[in-house]
Amino acid sequence: MVSTDTAGWLVRVLLALVVGVGAFTLIRLFKGGQARRWRDLRELLSRSMKRRVVLFLTVFASVVALSILAAPSQLPTGWSGPAVTAMNTAWVLLAAWAATLFMSAMTGLVRWRYDMDVEDNLGAREVQTKVRILNRIIVVMIWFAAAAAILMQFERFRLLGGTMLASAGVLSIVLGISAQKTFGAIIAGIQIALAHPINLDDVVIVEGEWGRIEEISFTYVVVRLWDMRRLVVPITYFTETVFQNWTKKSAEIIGSVFWQVDYNTPLEPLRAELVRLCENSKGLWNGKTCVLQVTDAGVDSMTLRAIVSAPDASKAWDLRCLVREGLITFLKDHYPECLPKRRLLLQESVAEGDSKA
Repeated sequence: MVSTDTAGWLVRVLLALVVGVGAFTLIRLFKGGQARRWRDLRELLSRSMKRRVVLFLTVFASVVALSILAAPSQLPTGWSGPAVTAMNTAWVLLAAWAATLFMSAMTGLVRWRYDMDVEDNLGAREVQTKVRILNRIIVVMIWFAAAAAILMQFERFRLLGGTMLASAGVLSIVLGISAQKTFGAIIAGIQIALAHPINLDDVVIVEGEWGRIEEISFTYVVVRLWDMRRLVVPITYFTETVFQNWTKKSAEIIGSVFWQVDYNTPLEPLRAELVRLCENSKGLWNGKTCVLQVTDAGVDSMTLRAIVSAPDASKAWDLRCLVREGLITFLKDHYPECLPKRRLLLQESVAEGDSKA
């Protein structure tokens, strides 16, 4: 007849095997299952997120199996206390890890739902900016609470853990004195998430440089410049300094082009050519603004300005270059005499003694 201890040990082994098989099945479904629902779920998550979920399931199954096989009640008296503390710590860490993965999954879902690759993506950029910043703040709070819960398991640190959970006043004062700038940057990040002075993929002019907002973190913002350089700016810069945001309300923008031409230049053929260039620009022009004006009159030439509108800043730059090149070519081919020229008036003075030659 099988003893009670042996039967209990066999039950624990069986439960551990069930947990292991269940975790292995989930990992197989997640990595290579054929079910449509699982396939749709995998497509929503990034490759790094999939690896994190698989690692979590592996660790979770290992902890569950270990807690079943090495139950504290079955350990010697001197080992039961540390075993309980270790298992409680492991469960707290697993809970914080699971909450972090859940927040990352929700952030990925929002990124999939609000795609920024569409042409009119202002709403998507606002949502993604808010979600990403709030996700970082919530993750920090989760691990802060996990650290407090772990400390409360130890008699020596229980008071500190209770203080961290019950009242953050003293801790805020201590940390505020030593890290005023860091907390100021976090507050600035919250302001940006709520007020939206900048969003991801916004076109901005920062320190005289043209670029797009690529990343918004707790303490800094990464601006991807037009030549693929990265400008790293403190996040407080966007709450304390004046800067240009070309896509705050809309991505549409008006660009201008200037020329110096002779006074004999006919304007109507140039206006017609400007309209033709815009209409044949293959999507660079949004069909709204296309105007040619004389903006200045100098001693030797007059200044022409063309203003054209485009769906976004990148297309506006290409459209401006297209218009500039096209009208210069048009002048050279049809009105070469109207290109800028400098006039000199030469007067011949005749000496009195030479008039009777």
